[in-house]
Amino acid sequence: MRSRTIYFLTLAGAAMSAVHHVDHAIRGNAIGWPLTGDVNAFTMSLGIYPLIATGLLLYRAGRVGSGFWALLSGGGAAFVSAIHFGPFAVEPPHLIHGGYEQPLIGWLAFGWVVAFAALLAITSVFETRAWFAQLQARRSGHLE
Repeated sequence: MRSRTIYFLTLAGAAMSAVHHVDHAIRGNAIGWPLTGDVNAFTMSLGIYPLIATGLLLYRAGRVGSGFWALLSGGGAAFVSAIHFGPFAVEPPHLIHGGYEQPLIGWLAFGWVVAFAALLAITSVFETRAWFAQLQARRSGHLE
């Protein structure tokens, strides 16, 4: 059951990330390589897909566990939040919801980013709790 939850949360996060990247491309702001010649936060954020794929392969092989997913999703939540909501945001909310001629579409795009960051944070909390439970079980001798 726990493996299914990890797969679900990971694939949901990857899907939300992909839709957000497509949203960037549609709006045409805060984009970088491979859509422009610039290397920026957009470009760096594309690195998440190989990390997810590698993580899934290593998880399936039993080489990584909750700690990996806690750090990856927690780092993702921090990155997305800093880029979009922090005091030094590269793409603050007004660029997201103001990036469309139709206000409703802009607010949906903004809501998507909020939901995406929330999913990453929730995933990180879920995995951190599982990670600490595993560590506790090892310490008490209940897990090899």
